[in-house]
Amino acid sequence: MKKGLPAAEQLSIVRHLLRWTVICLPVALVTGSLVAFFLWSLDIVTHWQWQHRWLLYLLPIAGIAIYWLYKAGGREAEKGNNLIIDEIHMPGGGVPARMTPLVLIATLLTHLFGGSAGREGTAVQMGGSMASLLGKWFRLSPEDISIILMTGIAAGFGAVFGTPLTGAIFALEVLAIGVIQYKALLPCLMAAVLGDIVCSAWGIHHTSYHISLQPSVINELLSLSFHIPTLLKVIVAGVAFGLAAWLFIQLLHVIKAQSNKLLPTQQWLIPVIGGVLVIGLTGLLGTYDYLGLGVATPDGTGVSIINAFKAGGADTWSWWWKLLFTAITLGMGFKGGEVTPLFFIGATLGNTLALALGAPVDLFAGLGFIAVFAAATNTPIACTLMGVELFGSNNVLYFAIACFTAYYFSGQTGIYAAQRPGALKSGRLL
Repeated sequence: MKKGLPAAEQLSIVRHLLRWTVICLPVALVTGSLVAFFLWSLDIVTHWQWQHRWLLYLLPIAGIAIYWLYKAGGREAEKGNNLIIDEIHMPGGGVPARMTPLVLIATLLTHLFGGSAGREGTAVQMGGSMASLLGKWFRLSPEDISIILMTGIAAGFGAVFGTPLTGAIFALEVLAIGVIQYKALLPCLMAAVLGDIVCSAWGIHHTSYHISLQPSVINELLSLSFHIPTLLKVIVAGVAFGLAAWLFIQLLHVIKAQSNKLLPTQQWLIPVIGGVLVIGLTGLLGTYDYLGLGVATPDGTGVSIINAFKAGGADTWSWWWKLLFTAITLGMGFKGGEVTPLFFIGATLGNTLALALGAPVDLFAGLGFIAVFAAATNTPIACTLMGVELFGSNNVLYFAIACFTAYYFSGQTGIYAAQRPGALKSGRLL
């Protein structure tokens, strides 16, 4: 018969948890408050862009401003999420605190003038930079610096989307492909939950989504034969979601690499060209639907994430146009996150696939919403949990199938270049 943990070891665990609770409190308080301010500000600039569409024509000038802002503020901060991931793996120079004002201002400029970007990157970078600053103040060891940086990611992600459980697992899962860092499990969970509570306490409300199909998981498993056609459709859609993520990853990296290669000494021109391309594509398509976050539109019509959950809420190629707009925006020097655009890409692709496969539109929009994100970031477990937090638990079997399938078909890389290869998706060891 095995004995329990010795009293000394249990006491050590209690001390460890109490210590990290004390450390996580300021991380969550600062990060949650900053994310609340960011979301409030982002809502204001988004409405300004809606009301003054002529601001789009100043996007190239905004790109120059962002370039010089980072050039003056320190080029290492421009590495963004990749710098934080690198510092978690090998703590060294730290994440500069000035990353917070830089990414905040640059993201707001991107959205004010019509760039297609998201918000997760900004929240994560603010959380990571503030966690790094607090780690220095607390004089933490290199190992503890890694953990506090992970809590910053968790708090930022959990607060910006209102998904604390997802934020905690995302911070653990995003560091390496196929490997989860359990050493920071409870600190990340505490930081994510507290960060979300702080953000909500400031009066921030997140978008609500609804899937009408509500089968019981038990019934799904007991009468699997009845649902085999739906399961097969989900698998097919999962493959498509993974390939869409792969296409986004490749296009984003190619645009970044070729832009720097073609204009090595005149890099200020890169965002200018990017801004002109966004303006040109907007004029070519005759719609503003692919600018900004894409969560909603000014009058509630047109293509958006919300409308993608309804039949007729997206065009056949809406996912492609958002993919292209975002790859140009972020690949050519503008700032913001990739995740909300990935939600748009996935939801609209799911809408299209649902109509082609004869499947429920809202379910497949929801599956695309989480699965393209899972594939692009190599975080299928976190994104399955995101489906539960956003849409409820009744369709968790479909969420898991879509996310896991998409993960396998997105290639061995992701949107974060600093993400380490932990295990090959083919099943072979590295």
